[in-house]
Amino acid sequence: MPTAAEVEALREEAFGAIDAAADLEALEAVRIAWLGRKAGRIPALMQAIPSVPEDERATFGRAVNRLKADVAERIERRRAELAERAERRPAVDVTLPGHPLRLGRLHPITRATREMVEIFGRLGFECVEGPEVEDEWHNFVGLNIPPAHPARDPLDNYFLTDKALLRTQTSTVQIRIMETRPPPVRLVAPGRVYRPDTVDAGHSNMFHQLEGLWVAEGVTFAGLKAVLSAFARAWGGPQARTRFLPSYFPFTEPSAELYFSCLLCGGAGCPACKRTGWMEIGGCGMVDPNVFEAVGYDPERVTGLAFGLGIDRAAMLRYGINDIRLLFANDVRFLRQF
Repeated sequence: MPTAAEVEALREEAFGAIDAAADLEALEAVRIAWLGRKAGRIPALMQAIPSVPEDERATFGRAVNRLKADVAERIERRRAELAERAERRPAVDVTLPGHPLRLGRLHPITRATREMVEIFGRLGFECVEGPEVEDEWHNFVGLNIPPAHPARDPLDNYFLTDKALLRTQTSTVQIRIMETRPPPVRLVAPGRVYRPDTVDAGHSNMFHQLEGLWVAEGVTFAGLKAVLSAFARAWGGPQARTRFLPSYFPFTEPSAELYFSCLLCGGAGCPACKRTGWMEIGGCGMVDPNVFEAVGYDPERVTGLAFGLGIDRAAMLRYGINDIRLLFANDVRFLRQF
């Protein structure tokens, strides 16, 4: 059984533990150790008072009660000090390493568009833009598409009114530029276009095109092949090949479908290229004289080449994407790869 003198000696031990507490959590642990009802050292001493010899009981009891009061007072004083210190401490410790900001990145379509425009810029083509909502003149009539042509069927277009629709090709920008500028004209026009196509691995009802136009004296189909072959090598590397298949478009004559060798499968065949080893990138040809007459150009003096490239498919070739639907899924996990 501790004596009154030993009880007094416990005071220094308790005070030392209180003063050593660095924060409120540590101070609470000290309080429990000394004043806790179940296992506190001072409550244990108070429970032992009845067993102290009668002639020492009063002195012992006073020493224990004084120790309890002093320890409680010291704990409250230390608690106030620690609370005041916590209030003065800045909310953010500027000495700690910061959390790095997660930067966004460009969508593959945006990256592809900028790269394609940059390549054609090196070939001397100016970048222009036009509206996505068009009238029939710029979307059909000026491009030599007659009223009975299947491309004007309401089921093959997104008409907003009887005369206004979402453009089906960026060729409309050709007409707008030629209406306002005399030749020579050398431009590319990227942008969104809309067609009610069935969505699959290689098709979407909203996609992106890059229209090209070069009008001057002496422009030939050989120049068209040279421009597009140079673009293919700049885009897909030295191994990229092009293929021109005869086709028909109302606004070009002669016309051709442009194919790039599929860089996804190396020509072996995959869903994106329909197992052919080739991916259709767009159409091209020599500008039809009727288009020149519609915009006031003299078809006897100038000739022109035109092409429309699918930016989405070019991006699929460049970045190894085998399904066009992934480009529009808005899946951050997918976009973080680029």
